[in-house]
Amino acid sequence: MIALIQRVTSARVDVDNETVGAIGAGLLALVAVQPEDGEAQTKRMVERLLGYRVFSDDAGKMNRSLTDTGGGLLLVSQFTLAADTRSGMRPSFTSAASPEHGRTWFERLVTLARDAHPRVEIGRFGAHMEVHLVNDGPVTFWLEVR
Repeated sequence: MIALIQRVTSARVDVDNETVGAIGAGLLALVAVQPEDGEAQTKRMVERLLGYRVFSDDAGKMNRSLTDTGGGLLLVSQFTLAADTRSGMRPSFTSAASPEHGRTWFERLVTLARDAHPRVEIGRFGAHMEVHLVNDGPVTFWLEVR
């Protein structure tokens, strides 16, 4: 499972000109499910999303996590993160999960995140989404769980 996380002051997802998920300060996580992903990878990704220290402490160092700050988490499915781009001029998606497998484990990720954190919003799986964000820093990290 892959997540591209961005520290944001705000973020939202619109589908057909309707906002389906929005947060204030927190993390936007673009998430790709891979074919081998299951319960272990999903649980570990939730731990990393909530525990990864990307927020500043009083000394200005990145020592605080989303759990520490109580910020929002906006989860957006994005299978293109799993693309193989090593050769050619067109991405291959053989390293991305099938839509059914992706939906199953993305929905499980959402459930686990909501069980562990009070402020979790989502995009719409499989929809054409417009993602709006104000990146804070900018601070962006690639998380991968195998």
